[in-house]
Amino acid sequence: MNIFLRFTSIAVASVAVLFAAGCSKKPQRPNPGMTIGIGGAELQPVGIEGSGLETRDPLGNVDRTIFAANTVYFDYDSAAVKQAERAKVQQVADYLKSNPGSRILLEGHCDWRGTTEYNMGLGDRRANAVKSYLGTLGIDASRIETVSKGDLDAKEGASDAEMKMDRRVDVGLIR
Repeated sequence: MNIFLRFTSIAVASVAVLFAAGCSKKPQRPNPGMTIGIGGAELQPVGIEGSGLETRDPLGNVDRTIFAANTVYFDYDSAAVKQAERAKVQQVADYLKSNPGSRILLEGHCDWRGTTEYNMGLGDRRANAVKSYLGTLGIDASRIETVSKGDLDAKEGASDAEMKMDRRVDVGLIR
């Protein structure tokens, strides 16, 4: 009996040590200005100033003010367009129906929690969920571009109220 109790104690302690060793902090996000690029025979840090990347606007001129009130907010870890947010998407659809030459950009955002890769995917799913909903409202998909910003614009260590505002899709008018 004493050997069994000793073996069980050692097994439980071993599992606890392994579990604690497996838990680690989220890695620090690299500074985008110090990413590595190939410069000749050796790797050199590459800055983003003057490269056009600092605006992160993949399509050029996008007016984000016209649809500022139509930002679609999401629940934590969700890409489903909430019932309460659908009226905003309907207003965007109405605008696009009355302006047949217009195109829009949907930018998916996330709060700071999760890995960068996961948040980029979630931002993409959110933007595409709004795009899909616009499709059900009769808007042709060729008039809609999507991009994921993941947690790039999110405030790390934000409060719950701030994180709610980071879980969104911004709508911009492509000029």
